[in-house]
Amino acid sequence: MAVMLRLSRMGKRHVPFYRIIAVDSRKKRDGAFLDNLGTYDGINSRLVTFHEKRFDEWAAQGAQMSDSVRRLYTMHKASTAKKPVENKKKKEASASDKSKKSDAKEA
Repeated sequence: MAVMLRLSRMGKRHVPFYRIIAVDSRKKRDGAFLDNLGTYDGINSRLVTFHEKRFDEWAAQGAQMSDSVRRLYTMHKASTAKKPVENKKKKEASASDKSKKSDAKEA
């Protein structure tokens, strides 16, 4: 059985809302599925829920991703990537330097 990770439409007319599902590739788009992996809001272009562990399990078992699901997965990875943390000491030091400079200008 070839498993696909793809979108299944859930919303009403002109209000697209999708489930990210694992499904047998021979099934219909909105037919029976094996696992629900998350939801995607098509109007606001954002992931509402995403079950990353289950998604990774299916991908490790050899499930193929559709182009849309691959794009959503990379979007999710980019949004959850750790951002560099600024050093608080540098911020405090630069703030105190600015206050010293302003005091010197006033005097």
